[in-house]
Amino acid sequence: MSNDLVQRARSAAGLTQADLASLSGTSRPTLSAYERGQKSPTLATAERIIEAAGFELTIQPRLDFTVEETTRGHVIHVPSHLPRQEVQHAFASVILPLHLNWSGPARVFDLADRRQRARVYEIVLREGTPADIARYIDGALLVDLWHDLVLPRAVRAAWAPLVGVAGQ
Repeated sequence: MSNDLVQRARSAAGLTQADLASLSGTSRPTLSAYERGQKSPTLATAERIIEAAGFELTIQPRLDFTVEETTRGHVIHVPSHLPRQEVQHAFASVILPLHLNWSGPARVFDLADRRQRARVYEIVLREGTPADIARYIDGALLVDLWHDLVLPRAVRAAWAPLVGVAGQ
């Protein structure tokens, strides 16, 4: 169990350690030890604490990637399934890292704007690493934009089966 899971839930809920300890029936020192990784809660205890913070402890499929090489030696990373983003991340304002947006460093893209989101998706699908894809691409929004994206043939061909399956 990730030792920062309890701390992330507590911070996201805007609770102090004392507040969450009280809500979850755990002592503050024990909660602190969980957050620092000095102790590990059982799965049942972690679930109780996470729920007290207002969240659910869930599982989701791991995002695995295959690498497809183009005829020009460029690689395209394709996930095992379409990634999903939390709403606040899917529509956030982002600055792409330099390895993705070297021609416009420090440009802010508003993902709530369809055209700007399409531009980010084009860049990330062409140039992105698995971490970039997991961070910036939302599968449902990709399916919605798919026919409007300007992509190299090889990128479109690599992603089309995944997008096609999801779009049906």
